[in-house]
Amino acid sequence: MKQNRISYALAIALVGTIAVAGCKKKEEPVVAPPAAVEPAPAPAEPAPAPMPVSATSVTVGNMAAADKSVAAVGMFGVKDKIIVSVKTDAATPANAAIDAKLTFQDGQVAGQQTATVVAGGVDTTNIEFSNTNAWPAGKYKVDVTLNGQPVGMTQEIEVK
Repeated sequence: MKQNRISYALAIALVGTIAVAGCKKKEEPVVAPPAAVEPAPAPAEPAPAPMPVSATSVTVGNMAAADKSVAAVGMFGVKDKIIVSVKTDAATPANAAIDAKLTFQDGQVAGQQTATVVAGGVDTTNIEFSNTNAWPAGKYKVDVTLNGQPVGMTQEIEVK
């Protein structure tokens, strides 16, 4: 009888093991992860809109020709006019504010003027500085802005 009980216990253990093995979930095959995919490049930022008006040159002289062109002069007399000639280029007609500032060597502003123009195509705008008295002898600096932005073409002149 003892042997019968042991055989009976072994049979139950065997049936239980088979039952547990049969109930076990089927394992999914292991699949390698997909190869790393590089992210798509970010869309290119749009190019900045072109300035409606741009300054192409700044010339400082004392005489303007009929076409408003000015020959560059670096040395002025105390009674000379100082003419700041700004060439602009605009693809389409656009309003522009051209500001010219004349600064004496000690930093004192000797003159400042603004010309408001409608620029279209290639244009020249002249801003004239004159002094009822004699200009003080020394070095001057001419700074020009277009619509409030420096045009990066500072000119230095001298009055003797």
